[in-house]
Amino acid sequence: MVQFVQCQQIPDDGDYNGVNTTQLNDPAVLNVVTEMVYRRLSGVTSQLIHSQIADRASFCVTNPDDDWNRSFNYSDNLSFLSKCILTTRGDLPQRVCTAAELKFYFTNFIAKANSPATFLKPNRNCNITKWLSGCEPGWACSAGLTHPVDFTDSHEIPARTSDCQPCCEGFFCPQGLTCMIPCPLGSYCPLATFNVSTSLCDPYLYQLPPGRPNHTCGGANIWADVSRGGSMFCSAGSYCPTNTQEIPCASGHYCRMGSTTETRCYKLTSCVSNTTRQNITQYGLMLIVGISVILFLFYNCYEQVITLRERRYARSREVAVKSVKENAQAQARWLAAKDAIKKRAIEMSHSFSRRNVVQPGVQRFSAARATSGRMEIEPGHPPLQDNNEYSNSLEGANAETENEDKKKKVKVKHIRTNTQIFRYAYSQLEKEKAEQQQNRDLSFSAAVSMAINSETRSRPTIEIAFRDLMVTLKQKKKHLLRSVTGEIRPGRITALMGPSGAGKTTLLSALAGKTVGCSIAGLILINGKVESIRSYKKIVGFVPQDDVVHGNLTVEENIWFSANCRLLADLAKADKVLVVERVIESLGLQPVRDYLVGTVEKRGISGGQRKRVNVGLELVMEPSILFLDEPTSGLDSSSSQLLLRALKREALEGVNICMVVSPTKGGLTVYHGAVKDVEDYFAQLGLVVPERINPPDYFIDVLEGMVKPSTSSGVTYEELPLRWMLHKGYPVPPDMQNNLSAVGMPAMYACPGNQENYSGSGSEQLSFWGEFGKI
Repeated sequence: MVQFVQCQQIPDDGDYNGVNTTQLNDPAVLNVVTEMVYRRLSGVTSQLIHSQIADRASFCVTNPDDDWNRSFNYSDNLSFLSKCILTTRGDLPQRVCTAAELKFYFTNFIAKANSPATFLKPNRNCNITKWLSGCEPGWACSAGLTHPVDFTDSHEIPARTSDCQPCCEGFFCPQGLTCMIPCPLGSYCPLATFNVSTSLCDPYLYQLPPGRPNHTCGGANIWADVSRGGSMFCSAGSYCPTNTQEIPCASGHYCRMGSTTETRCYKLTSCVSNTTRQNITQYGLMLIVGISVILFLFYNCYEQVITLRERRYARSREVAVKSVKENAQAQARWLAAKDAIKKRAIEMSHSFSRRNVVQPGVQRFSAARATSGRMEIEPGHPPLQDNNEYSNSLEGANAETENEDKKKKVKVKHIRTNTQIFRYAYSQLEKEKAEQQQNRDLSFSAAVSMAINSETRSRPTIEIAFRDLMVTLKQKKKHLLRSVTGEIRPGRITALMGPSGAGKTTLLSALAGKTVGCSIAGLILINGKVESIRSYKKIVGFVPQDDVVHGNLTVEENIWFSANCRLLADLAKADKVLVVERVIESLGLQPVRDYLVGTVEKRGISGGQRKRVNVGLELVMEPSILFLDEPTSGLDSSSSQLLLRALKREALEGVNICMVVSPTKGGLTVYHGAVKDVEDYFAQLGLVVPERINPPDYFIDVLEGMVKPSTSSGVTYEELPLRWMLHKGYPVPPDMQNNLSAVGMPAMYACPGNQENYSGSGSEQLSFWGEFGKI
């Protein structure tokens, strides 16, 4: 805390602290008094800004030292103090507020608006019984030269009752106090003038007190008392180097409210005189032009950049494909050379073993050696043992290479560039093609067993069994499916065939858990347990009849979008590329991978290719079970073959595939089993397929009633669902039990309790898990 120079008693001759106040007209004496007063003001204001009052006003006082320097550091210009000293005849120190008065005022200053302390409370000098002229706004009084004032006293307000005068310029005198407070830097506190028309003291808003004709307008009564709405900052468009001087801002500069100096405008901006802000129109125009140029370049170069990126991406893929093909061809040549050497070695071994005639000049075999089974060969020919060793060395080298290839695993995390990623993907595809080539001669059941027992299989298997499945519309109470029993197994392709309206899509949706507005009754088992298929939704794929592809994206972009959304987020990019490339390769979409799918307005790929893309969106997620609703509708034979070949490859990996294969009433099952047994089953019922007729087409025509069975069979198409239930031992619905006599069955079949369970029938095949346990 700054120590203040204590006031001494002033003699009658006007001596003030050793300085004769009668000599204030002397500039040297005035400067000494001014410096002394400034030190006292500095101490008072410093104490104020570091006091508890400032702590309560921490919302505006963040750095006390910096705030004091910017508000009360008048050292650059003390002219307002010198002028006030001359006006008060050296009595200024006796008129400045002490710590107690400042505390009293600013306690009310920072009080809340709805607080009783909004207005100044009565005090020692201004109360009901005593109200001096200095208590009026803009006026102040002196404590008297004979009464020392302790500016550091923050508890007691000194008595100020003598020589009341208007407040000096640069100070403000609040109503209810008889002392003066210096206005901070950036404020403008001139003397007030009386406005006859408004009867107010301009530029302030206080009135003269009634009943005091000799009372005039004083100085400022308020600086920034926010609780009463007034402020005396330096006006906008001007700057105030001191709190008593206001200068208009010159041209080329701008001055905001409360400025102590004028600020020079930036280049390329215009600033007229008395302006508060810069005219940055030119900067705005430059910004608009710059944004327009960027947008123009982006609009014109975006397609080129995308095209260039696609070309680089395609080039990386081509380089990888070429490299993989060259490696495959080199490996094929090496295998061919190895087979040729082995074949030659075998031929030489046979030729040496058959040789029993000795040529002239060649040593004969001894009898003893002949009987012992050993022989000596002419030194000019390579011995058979050497040839065998050479062949074995090749085989050993090949075995070592294969072992190294098995032990050496590609570290996907180190694959970074596009070329490396594509090389990895296509090398894996070549290996898969080689494995498929080796397994091509295997039977289907053997291939399925191999796929099931494969150690590299990572997809979980799902088997679905359903019994007495019934689907009913909730509103109309109409049965869409009735008493449907069967199962779909992993590693197989199950085809749902039947006439239009038979309920194929309804059955598919019921198994996939996608029925809407229907109630489902019956039993659905997943891997032998009663569970909801929705709990396996991350590994269940469903291909609807309608296409769900994005027409404005290319084939590759559609598949990549599905891969990014449905594959694991932490899956390496190389593995994602492998999955996408495998789907594109298996579906035969390589020629159109960069083509737009197309919309109604924009031409794109063909309908068959579009359907394959629709299937690829589900294959890319690598499902364990896949439902397809008429995936071959609208496809030609070659496209259907490509699609079925891809589905067969998925089935060989253990995927459970169920699909509707023909777009060709009831909701009942007439056959559910192997393809090879379908003709024998219907032949037992008297339905023999004519020559040169496709069996599925013939059976569907019979079910639709378009073709009538021969009269000798005595079977109608209405009886086929009932005969299948009886053949498999399934329970017969009550409304169909009356038809048992029509098919010549005993009455015992009418009792559901005597019927055999379909899974316990001796003619029924074992379930997938049963076969898996026997393997």
